[in-house]
Amino acid sequence: MHVPEGWAIPALDQLAAAGRAEVVRTSALPHPDTLHHDRAHVVLVPIDHATETTLAPLADLAGIICLTPAAANSHGVASSAVEGLLSGLVAADAPADSARLTLRAALRHATALLAARRSRDARESRDARDARESREAGDVRELARVGVALSTERDLDTLLRLILTQARRIACADAGSLSLVMPHPDGPSTLVFKLTQNHSLPELPRTEFEVAIDSTSLAGHCAVERETLVIDDVYDIPGDVPYRFNRAIDARTGYRTQSVLVIPMQTHLQEVVGVLQLINRKRNADTRLTSEADVAREVIPFDARAVEMVEALASQAAVAIENSRLYEDIERLFEGFVTAAVTAIESRDPATSGHSWRVATLTCALAEAVDRGGTGIYRDTTFTRDQLREIRYAGLLHDFGKVGVREQVLVKQKKLYPGDLAVVKQRVQLLQQRADLVFERERAEFLYHQGRDGYADALDRFDSTRRAERDRLQHFLQVIVEANEPTVVREGSFDELRAINAQTYLDSDGVERPLLDENELRFLMITRGTLDDAERREIESHVTHTFRFLDQIPWTAALKGVPTIAHGHHEKLDGTGYPRQLAADAIPVQTRMMTISDIYDALTARDRPYKPAVPLDRALGILRDEAARGALDAVLLDTFVEARIFESVREDVEKRRSGFTQQHP
Repeated sequence: MHVPEGWAIPALDQLAAAGRAEVVRTSALPHPDTLHHDRAHVVLVPIDHATETTLAPLADLAGIICLTPAAANSHGVASSAVEGLLSGLVAADAPADSARLTLRAALRHATALLAARRSRDARESRDARDARESREAGDVRELARVGVALSTERDLDTLLRLILTQARRIACADAGSLSLVMPHPDGPSTLVFKLTQNHSLPELPRTEFEVAIDSTSLAGHCAVERETLVIDDVYDIPGDVPYRFNRAIDARTGYRTQSVLVIPMQTHLQEVVGVLQLINRKRNADTRLTSEADVAREVIPFDARAVEMVEALASQAAVAIENSRLYEDIERLFEGFVTAAVTAIESRDPATSGHSWRVATLTCALAEAVDRGGTGIYRDTTFTRDQLREIRYAGLLHDFGKVGVREQVLVKQKKLYPGDLAVVKQRVQLLQQRADLVFERERAEFLYHQGRDGYADALDRFDSTRRAERDRLQHFLQVIVEANEPTVVREGSFDELRAINAQTYLDSDGVERPLLDENELRFLMITRGTLDDAERREIESHVTHTFRFLDQIPWTAALKGVPTIAHGHHEKLDGTGYPRQLAADAIPVQTRMMTISDIYDALTARDRPYKPAVPLDRALGILRDEAARGALDAVLLDTFVEARIFESVREDVEKRRSGFTQQHP
């Protein structure tokens, strides 16, 4: 209890003597900070000191009794009047019981204040604990959410932006940078600053630059020592540390860097893959630091909690970056395999060189056009990045099964194989030589039997017969050569071939044979193209070979559709395609797009020696005719034409040539 000096109150002294209270006499009101927080207090105040201003700070901490002296004697409560906050004024001649009641009421009030204070403290402690636990649980949930996002992102540039953005948000940092360790085959690794962000300077240009991995810079020291740097003010770095802050960027931009957090991004094998640097932790995330005053007012040091959170994020980021790089390595490896496979296909069939690349380019361009804004039944159709890669690989490998087709069939440019036509020509030459021999024999026999008489006329007759035979045989050869061309031939145009085949010759064994054997005559009588039915079936089997080959590859879940997409690229919506004569509902949209691209390129390709290239308008007309009869998807064809997908081939060729020139100057 606090009692004014000079006041003697026996009852209080008795309480103190009994150990039930501590009585302190002071010449001034006690300051609230001097009152024990866990005790009940009663303060006795002379009435002339009792004002609202002086008592208000004590009202929540103690019971207060205002004393009014009845006389100068201050040695007993009987000579005083007592005024309590709860009991009101007590006259000077009030009985002692009234004073005790007032004191007891004040004690009860002080005890109630203590109980309320303890309850409030307990509640505040509980609320603070709950808030802390809630915040920590939220932090864990946030890290888990960020971790999921990091683990699912494959594109490295997108991943780096995600890491830096989330780190800045978690730590409430105004700016930051992210650098990656880049190994060099001919020298030491360096740190390449891949990304910078600055909330206060959003237009700050992005520039990549390298620094050495040593202790001269903040990021380099962090990478070398594998330790986190927490610096309250980089303009005030102690002189006994090896690293220094480069103020050049601040000088160039007018920005003021103050608090900095630099964290190494390490894998589970303690390999540093990069460095995360956060700049200027702020009180308010939305504040822009546009002046020194803003920095002085808003920037605060990175506290232990921020460091802990960002370190946890950096650990997740390191694994995500390592996985992304590994994924890129796998993609490059597979891309190399696909390129090698396409090269192998085209080396067996040089006439279709570039076809696989063009089909892949056309199909992907059509898919992207549908994704941007499809029409009709494809209005809501979209394709993810992985689905576009799936389409591209299917396009590149759609003809790989040609490796299972005999090369002579695959590259057959005429109806007869080159060696077969040479043999036919030799037979014709043999018959021509036989005509010459007949001429010589007839001439010799005439001279032998009849002498020179009439020889001149006979010689003219023999020579005329020989020339007629040679001309006839040469005509036969011309008919055969013309029939060997892969043109569309009218029905009934092969009568002359049948007549020609009545011509016989003697083989090396003296056996008489027709000028054309059965297979040669059958090939020459092909009415369309260069292949007979058996050869066409063999060529068409490449689709099945493609599927069987692609189906053996352990595709990832994102690419598992490659075999199916490629398998159906010769199917038609009306069921007239091959090899399975699928109906429309069994042909996926990716395959429908590839079919349009494949036919378009086959029509317009200029590298097919067995047929001329079809002009663009004519090619599109043929495609429209096919769509009109229900063989091709008319909606996709409209998009193909309206989006001018065919122009993507020229752009891709130019891009590929440019890339080749850069790689092979």
